[in-house]
Amino acid sequence: MADFVFHLPGSVLRDAALLKPYYRRLIDGLRQRGLAVDCVQHDRALLPGQVAADQAFHIADHGSHRHPRLLNTGIAYVYPFWNLDPWGIRALSSIAEKPFEPGAVDSAAAGGFAARLHRRLVQARQSRYEQPQARADLPRGSIAVFLQSQSHRQTGETCHLTLRQMVKALMERDDPRAILIKPHPLDADPATARFLARMAAQDSRLSIVAANIHDMLAVADVAVTINSAVGIEAMLHGVPVVLCGHSDFHHCAVTVPRVADMDTGIEAALGTIWPHAVFLYWYFALNCLNAGRDTLVDEFLEKVAATGFAVPR
Repeated sequence: MADFVFHLPGSVLRDAALLKPYYRRLIDGLRQRGLAVDCVQHDRALLPGQVAADQAFHIADHGSHRHPRLLNTGIAYVYPFWNLDPWGIRALSSIAEKPFEPGAVDSAAAGGFAARLHRRLVQARQSRYEQPQARADLPRGSIAVFLQSQSHRQTGETCHLTLRQMVKALMERDDPRAILIKPHPLDADPATARFLARMAAQDSRLSIVAANIHDMLAVADVAVTINSAVGIEAMLHGVPVVLCGHSDFHHCAVTVPRVADMDTGIEAALGTIWPHAVFLYWYFALNCLNAGRDTLVDEFLEKVAATGFAVPR
């Protein structure tokens, strides 16, 4: 009988070369400690019954199932950090409900951590999705808007405002700032493109851009999104963030729950001094797993033990 069961994509089970190093290090490390590990295909419909049928501890790739013997895991916005969480990953993670107390965080460690992230992402002009490397000439003091594909399951579940409501709410504000909108690279919906073209034709402030995320953030006064990882990148630029959906990094941003709240939300974001570096350290270093650390397996087992599960020895 297995001690741990990893629920993984079928493609990975068919081709081990596709297994991410994070999983390989965990599975190999657990087996080296004499623990039995099984890998099965992640089927959301079958998962509850599979967990109930044994006494093993279960790890669900991109999961959102809750059970005392299960943790959900997935990339936590930026590599090499992973959520390992009892509720879900990213917007659905339990980090959303944890209290963030800036004064309780080691500010020196946070500063060094944020500086390393800044070098790796901002200075290198890198993001989760491939970005244009040609530098774009964009207006300073703009509102940078980053869209997400609403066909993505978790985005739809966590919206307060739809993509269209968010754009229209920004256009309705009495604000001379340029509104720079970057569509999501995976959103191929022609209806979205047509909508954005119509809005740009109606409002001279609004431009649809395909620039590098970091070029947009470098000139932005504020960043607006539903709950995209770009919110994390905006913090690395020191740019205040407005969220139009449920997020597990809302602690260091302003959340707009209704269209009518967009104006006050942006003003609140602009009028607040945000502890971005401290928050990024708290979120990633203190609440996620770093897949690059030599202590990955130990930290994994600590999170498992924190659920109350008696880790076999």
